[in-house]
Parts: sequence; structure tokens; C-alpha cells
Amino acid sequence: MSELTIQNIIETFHLEVVAGEQWVHRKITTSDISRPGLEMAGFFDYYPKERVQLLGKKELTYLSLLDSKTRRERFDQLCHPITPAFILAHGVGGPPELLELATARQIPVLKTPHQTTRFAGMLTNYLEGQLAPMTTVHGVLVDVYGVGVLITGKSGVGKSETALELVKRGHRLVADDVVEIRQVAKNILIGSSPKILEHMLEIRGVGIIDLMVLFGASSVKDNKRILLVVDLEVWDPDKLYDRLGVDDEKMKIIDSELTRLTVPVKPGRNLSVIIEVAAMDYRMKKLGINAAEQFAERLEQAVMQNTLIEEESND
Repeated sequence: MSELTIQNIIETFHLEVVAGEQWVHRKITTSDISRPGLEMAGFFDYYPKERVQLLGKKELTYLSLLDSKTRRERFDQLCHPITPAFILAHGVGGPPELLELATARQIPVLKTPHQTTRFAGMLTNYLEGQLAPMTTVHGVLVDVYGVGVLITGKSGVGKSETALELVKRGHRLVADDVVEIRQVAKNILIGSSPKILEHMLEIRGVGIIDLMVLFGASSVKDNKRILLVVDLEVWDPDKLYDRLGVDDEKMKIIDSELTRLTVPVKPGRNLSVIIEVAAMDYRMKKLGINAAEQFAERLEQAVMQNTLIEEESND
């Protein structure tokens, strides 16, 4: 799980710091946010004090109807030492009592010009993505026909060279060598590249190349949902490889399962074309068109038909 601070939110959403600029490095530990409506009315039994608190027009208008003493009592309970920050929507300024108590408790107060509901959705999506369970995988992630393909295999098997050929054929690189994978929901894995490796590709004998410089912005992508894993391995003549593709092989990353294909590598095999076809076949299967199953059904029907002909001839 990534470490996230209020400073990250400020930079991402271009928020204005109203108070507590020196405490913007406070950590955020949950992706949930809170709109303290009931708390404004004095009900604090289930106050989620560990969340970012978002105040909109309704909350601030209600507070304006209270006398200064009551407002101070409410904010005294709202401003808990573990509260990461207060964010004011619609670009409004904060009540003096909030600014005073938040400053005393070292809690930053921010504001955004966005509407409350819109900003709540944007912030929640961002926090869920950043605080999702994360792992790293050695491989290459490429966007092929809209399908996020994670190419894995032992070092030197040709993952980066295959990715380079795919980029030349119009597809997009997401990450090379190290792929950071976040599970934002069950069976939804988002892959991205570490900042230091963004847009970079390592080709043995050539070195590090910047794909965005060489092929343009359309050749790279910041992140992509991973749907298919293609594992490259050196051809083993004694191993029996799947030739029909009826049985799906699975690979587990964090708590999610992905379809995995094992592709043997030997001279003469065009891996980039194979991966393109694999991505297109994956999309067709999701649309309900499975060539392997269709072939198996045809084969079964042919066997049954031949059996009936033999039985009739014997009679």
C-alpha cells in the first residue's frame, strides 16, 4: 500500500491551503471521506475522525445559523488530532472557529472550487487507487488493442524486444522491467510504471531508450487494467504445450485471478503477432465467441456422426 499525504492531494487537485500549510505532510490512511452532517447537529457517536472531512454548502450554511459558542463546540469535537485535513468545497472560506481550532490541533484546512458531490467522487476515486493493495512484478505491460497484456518470463527471454515491436506496430507501452500493480477492486488490477522508469525501455546491446521521444506520446500510457498474462519461456521439446486453448490457465496476483497463456519462444516465432492475436482472441472470448470450444464441439459432432455411420453399416 502506498504512503499518501495531504501534500499529494493538494498537488493532484490544485487545492488552496487556507490554514496549516506546515502540516500538509500528514498521512492519509483510509480511502473513505466524510461529510460531517450529523456531527454538525451534535451527533458524534460514530464520527469517523480518521477520514478527510469534506464540508459543503449544506454543512457551512447550517453552521452559520448557530451561535458562535455552539459552532466552537462543534468544531472542538470535529478537530480531532488524528483527522488528516478539512476541505471546503465551492471555494468558500472557512469559519473562524474552524481555522482557529484546526491550527491549534495542527490540521490543515484546504479549499476547492469544485462542487461538493463532484469533488467527493473525484477524491474517493483517487484515494482508492492510491491506497489500494499493491505489489510489483518483473515483466512488461503493454496496451494491445485495448487489452492490458502483462508479458512475463525469465530475464533475457525477449520481453522488452517484443514490447518494442508491439510499439512499432502501433500499440502502447505502460511499463518495462518493473510493473507496479494495484488491486482497486476484486479482480480489477491496474498496472503502472515506477516514476523513475516511465516511458523507458531497456534493449540489450542498445541500452535505455525513451519511447515517447522516439515514437511520440501515442506510444506510451500511464496505466492500464491488466486483463491477460502472456508468459514467455524458452521452447522445451520435451514439454507438451496446449494446442487447442480449451482449458484456461490462471495466475493469481494479490487476490485477483488473471488468464495466463504460456508461449514457447524459439527462432522464427513472431512473438508480437502472437500477442496481438492473443489479445484479439481474449476480446472475442469476452464477447462469447470461443474458437477452441467451437472446434471441440465440431470434433465431438464429427465423432458421433462417424460412430452412427459405423453402427448403421454393421447392422
